[in-house]
Amino acid sequence: MSKTILLFPGQGAQYVGMGQTLASTFEPAKKLMMQADEILGFSLSKLMAEGPEDVLKSTDNTQPALFTVSAMVMELLKSEGFAFDYVAGHSLGEYSAIYAAGGFSFEDGLRLVRTRGELMASAGSKNPGAMAAIMGQDEAKILELCEAVKDVGTVVPANINCPGQIVVSGAVAGVNKLVENCAAAGIKAIPLAVSGAFHSPLMQFAQAGLAEAIAKTKFNDVEKPVIANVIAEPVTKGSEIADLLVRQLVSPVRWNDCMNKAMSLGVTQGVEVGSGKVLMGLMRKISRDVKVTPVETIEAFEALK
Repeated sequence: MSKTILLFPGQGAQYVGMGQTLASTFEPAKKLMMQADEILGFSLSKLMAEGPEDVLKSTDNTQPALFTVSAMVMELLKSEGFAFDYVAGHSLGEYSAIYAAGGFSFEDGLRLVRTRGELMASAGSKNPGAMAAIMGQDEAKILELCEAVKDVGTVVPANINCPGQIVVSGAVAGVNKLVENCAAAGIKAIPLAVSGAFHSPLMQFAQAGLAEAIAKTKFNDVEKPVIANVIAEPVTKGSEIADLLVRQLVSPVRWNDCMNKAMSLGVTQGVEVGSGKVLMGLMRKISRDVKVTPVETIEAFEALK
């Protein structure tokens, strides 16, 4: 039987104006956005609506913004009784996925992602890092490229997104050298505008603080399995979901493996819940057998029916 997965975007999907159309047309979404302002103690809704963009894309703001918009879209899906079988989220999106599956409350999830963003920002300033997307190479080649620069600085695969797109992360000097080596070898490498070396050992500064925040959060077992970034396997136990989130901070996001796992479980349809359509684009490169529909507005949801 054909199965449906809900997919939740991570950093990079934010933009000024995110969530505004849904908030102005669907009251429960607006209510949730106002609730986010109250929980955080500042006007996230104003930042999402008006920017400025450089403040919105600071990781401590981006993470709660993306989490909130995905939760707002979930309100719409829930109100229509939309049925799904699995959830998965890319990096920060994994928190949205866990919320959607009932793993923790909106308030707890929002506080967690705000803390995660603050810790990642501070780790990024204490231990500056860089990231770059390497195109057209497999994981073995990426590991070889990382190994070649290890004397300059630690670099590791951070996001294994889809065939031919792997993001590396690590020390600034190491990533710069790797990008130079790629240019010399005719390999396309795109430096990314990020505030730290996410999903690398350089994030260890943030791991203890995140582990503490996660330990204080109530995690529930979920009925709809979360296909976890770190192991690319479906997980339902609250305690295991919590442990994997701590590991996720310094481990690669195995998105390609997660989507292949979903397909092996019978998934043929996906809904990208929240801001943008990055994950739809990745799925097209992974497999044309799964149709992903991005939903950020009532109109997009109507088209899904």
